[in-house]
Amino acid sequence: MKSRFQKKKDIMKRAIKMEMREHRSSFIVYMVLRALVILMMVLQIFNKNYENVFLCVLTLLLFIVPSFIQVNLRIELPSALEITILLFIFAAEILGEIQAYYIKFPFWDTVLHTINGFLMAAIGFALADILNRSKRISFQLSPVFLAIVAFCFSMTIGVLWEFFECSMDMFFGLDMQKDTVLNSISSVMLDPTGGNTPTSIRNITSVTVNGQDLGLGGYLDIGLLDTMKDLFVNFIGAVVFSIIGYFYVKNRGKGKFAKRFIPQVKNKSTDYLQQAEKEAVEVSKEE
Repeated sequence: MKSRFQKKKDIMKRAIKMEMREHRSSFIVYMVLRALVILMMVLQIFNKNYENVFLCVLTLLLFIVPSFIQVNLRIELPSALEITILLFIFAAEILGEIQAYYIKFPFWDTVLHTINGFLMAAIGFALADILNRSKRISFQLSPVFLAIVAFCFSMTIGVLWEFFECSMDMFFGLDMQKDTVLNSISSVMLDPTGGNTPTSIRNITSVTVNGQDLGLGGYLDIGLLDTMKDLFVNFIGAVVFSIIGYFYVKNRGKGKFAKRFIPQVKNKSTDYLQQAEKEAVEVSKEE
């Protein structure tokens, strides 16, 4: 006889397989990216780069999250949203970190933060919209309020991520907040009178630390501008989707583009966990 844990595990596997069959396009993308990550992990093992091996394992785990959410939380993720999430994870972890695209292509981090703002606004919008359409909730939110909630949710996630980057840099000596080389700075700390007047230094071409020229061609800003740029592009992504979401609610059912990115509560025909549980009950009766 199978244990209760084993039965639950079998039901979950069956439900996930049914979910993947339903979303064929996202499943194909998942399998291709998964194969690339496994190949990368093998190469990193041979190179004895175990930090990158950990990133590969983390990526494989993150790939499962969309299917886990759909099965366990009974929330339907549109294929376009699911594919975007998978590509985002791959672009951030494998290409950005392991292949150093953040360094090779300065725009890489900017693009990903913009997409993150867009995706988080879609998720925040869906959470508010699901509650707004629930029969258990007695109030009705206007399209404008839903758009504001989506925007605020996205910006909150963006800020929390910047907190995480700053914490990792401070406590573990990383450089998640990428630095910027500046040729001019202004600071009240440079005021010769010790007052509150900003004093500027312009045309900076070299900086010497402990008698050694850093060779950067300017002053090294420690992460501040990178953080503000990330929040700004997150703001842009959040605004774009909030506007899309506003018109989606205002013209319910007509926003085809928005539908591709807004999760919905599953109905009986797409609740594969419930179907898998029923199949398990029928099998146990036959046995």
